[in-house]
Amino acid sequence: MSAPSPLVTAPDGPVPKAPARTAPSPSGRSLRLALCLAPLLIALCWAVANRPVVYEGVRRLVAADPRWLLAGLGCTCLTWVAASCVRQGALPDRLPAGLLLASQFAAGAANHALPGGLGAHAVTVRFLRARGVPLDRATASIGLYSLVKGVSKTLVLLVFLAVSPAWRRLAELVPDGPQLVPVAAVAGGVVTGAGVLLIVVRPLRRPVTGLVRTALADVRVVHARPCRVLALWGGAVAMPLVQAAALGCVGAALGLGLSFAEVALAFLAAGTAVGAAPVPGGFAVDAALMWTLVAFGAEPAPATATVIGYRVVTDWLPLLPGALVLSALIRAKVL
Repeated sequence: MSAPSPLVTAPDGPVPKAPARTAPSPSGRSLRLALCLAPLLIALCWAVANRPVVYEGVRRLVAADPRWLLAGLGCTCLTWVAASCVRQGALPDRLPAGLLLASQFAAGAANHALPGGLGAHAVTVRFLRARGVPLDRATASIGLYSLVKGVSKTLVLLVFLAVSPAWRRLAELVPDGPQLVPVAAVAGGVVTGAGVLLIVVRPLRRPVTGLVRTALADVRVVHARPCRVLALWGGAVAMPLVQAAALGCVGAALGLGLSFAEVALAFLAAGTAVGAAPVPGGFAVDAALMWTLVAFGAEPAPATATVIGYRVVTDWLPLLPGALVLSALIRAKVL
């Protein structure tokens, strides 16, 4: 009798073990840990260097009007609704509204580990892929979301500059022409380098060209549907307004002493100037926001308390619930 084939396993034979997962490398774990701790270290260094101002700001925050703080928390909830509208408007496919809103709430927790909104984009891409959206179209929707959000925020800023007399104080913060030369040179170098890479490196040019074609096709489809246009552009315009309203509510609770137009203009100007700075947690925006509020006439202590309170209401209070929702969505295979 011939020997049994090695490919056939006897019923009572040993069951082959599943291949073990490769453990993350120490360097990868160290990098993730550094990204998670970077916001805390930056905040700690700034607090140590400005101890009197931070102490006064925290003291004012403890004695703040809770009704205005609750109103600020309500405005924060509206930011997730606005973000969900923009995400839906950037994609022709219909997404489940409840799960989309939950994913945007969970995405806020992911933003504390990665800069520039990359955490929220990563969560959104996983959510779209789980809904059956191809990777190229999911990535194209992220690009459209970012583009429309930036354009809308700039338009809202221009409207506030046109209607508010506070722009004269804002003009004092703009650097002189010679100081803008290095910034313009760096920006021009980055754009030129990216263009040269796309032209010279063919393996890079092909996927980028395909992604652009997919994005343009989806843009045409989206803008042919009035409901998508309303969700995309309406949500993008509403987002900076409700964020500025949250900051204004916190300022009112702490006696900041600035009008809503001044607070909104300070928020929009600070976010537009350094919103793309690669610092996790938004601390570059916070520093610019404190500087801008003081330039508009606020005292340093109330301005510091307002920015701290705004960060607590919009980021740190929702952080734990957002992380729990993120974990639940991953376990439920929604992400």
